[in-house]
Amino acid sequence: MEPFVKHHIEGNCGIIEFGNLSGNSLTSNMLNGLCQNLTSLDSKKQVKVILLKSAGLKAFSGGASFTELKTLKSFSEAREFFMGFANLINAIRILKKFVIIQIQGKVVGGGIGIVAACDYTIAHETAEIKLSELSIGLGPFVIEPAITRKIGSAAFAQLSLEAENWKTAKWARKKGLYNSVVSSHEELEKSARELAKKFGNYSSDAMEKLRKLHWKNTEDWKDILKSNAEITAKLLFTNTAQTILEKF
Repeated sequence: MEPFVKHHIEGNCGIIEFGNLSGNSLTSNMLNGLCQNLTSLDSKKQVKVILLKSAGLKAFSGGASFTELKTLKSFSEAREFFMGFANLINAIRILKKFVIIQIQGKVVGGGIGIVAACDYTIAHETAEIKLSELSIGLGPFVIEPAITRKIGSAAFAQLSLEAENWKTAKWARKKGLYNSVVSSHEELEKSARELAKKFGNYSSDAMEKLRKLHWKNTEDWKDILKSNAEITAKLLFTNTAQTILEKF
């Protein structure tokens, strides 16, 4: 299976799915594809809510593609790669429609930033999370604003410093990253579709205005996330990060 991003529409729900055999890790093309699919569905009058999910029953996302990270040879290439996460988070931020995200398994690194940027999260009980960036010589700079907005600075600090430790879905639920945790994949699928159907019955105008309220005071993220992408790009070429990447 080649890495992919695709979407389709069921009733008034736009459904986006992405996948990569390498733990659903995210390449630059996939990040760009997610931006394009979200923007496309947001512009369609028929669509009232967006559901985001990944392929398979294992990991939701392994974060940034290590395969692609190892090919980056310059600061400008690295900056462009990490800007993929910045652009995606900013694309989600300015949408008019709510995004429900369905989490079937573990989430690492940049994947957590995407989860945090979405509006409502339904997760399987095995959906543990880990911000591993510090352990590979980097840091979760690009995704920090989205995560801190969702779980607060203290929880973000714990998550980012305990870079080799998995946190349970129960922990993520308690901190506010997950809104709901279910015990079966069948229930996960059912709950996500039922919530999308419920949102689809609400006023589009009311939801647009409410979403804008939820995202108030984030207008400076376009500049902040760009600056944080540059910090990450510089760190990628330190001896520590390069030595660790060579092991993968």
